[in-house]
Amino acid sequence: MNRIIAGGLAAFLALVGPARAGDSPVVVELFTSQGCSSCPPVDALIAELAKRDDVIPLALHVDYWDYIGWKDIFADPAHTMRQKAYAQVAGARSIYTPQLVVGGTDHIVGYRPMDLARVIESHAESDSPVSLSMTRDGKNVVITAQSEQRFDEDVVLQVVRYRPEASVEIKRGENSGRVLHYANIVEAWKAVARWDGAEPLIVTVETVEGKPVVAIVQRPGPGPIIAAAQLR
Repeated sequence: MNRIIAGGLAAFLALVGPARAGDSPVVVELFTSQGCSSCPPVDALIAELAKRDDVIPLALHVDYWDYIGWKDIFADPAHTMRQKAYAQVAGARSIYTPQLVVGGTDHIVGYRPMDLARVIESHAESDSPVSLSMTRDGKNVVITAQSEQRFDEDVVLQVVRYRPEASVEIKRGENSGRVLHYANIVEAWKAVARWDGAEPLIVTVETVEGKPVVAIVQRPGPGPIIAAAQLR
């Protein structure tokens, strides 16, 4: 990691400050690729955010750079589709890596740690009308959501499963010869229920026992993320 990247990371950590208890953790999605030479610095930001309780960072590896010499072993076409859906909502014509989406609404392209810190802080200060909790029972996770309001359009409850960390030796492509380190690598992302908020929602889902799992309540589109919770 060169001095500029290291300095940016240090400033980022100073600005986001210590973890704090909030209304709902801030979800930070990173669209990344092992075939992208601009991605490792932002991958490092995700690894730092993964240490916090007030932020849920999720790395979605896309497949559209696989043709340039190295096939990303974590890539999933569904991740590319999600990024394209965000772009369509935002009126953007193209998609890029690295790209961060914070709270389902704010897009940051490239390595911009100070912008990321400010956007996270802004989302952390927002109140959520939804309280979301999760409990584990072996392979099952029970998700409970309650809302202070009824929604004009049903929101979507999604369940995300991720791998906490991995190191990969890259043998070809733009990052050839490097060993890259990743955190919170998304392995599955599934919509499990639609909800109008009028009554409490209780959903039981089967997961991999002992593996981290995230629940996200999001307006359709994909739109703003209203609430999130996780079990590590």
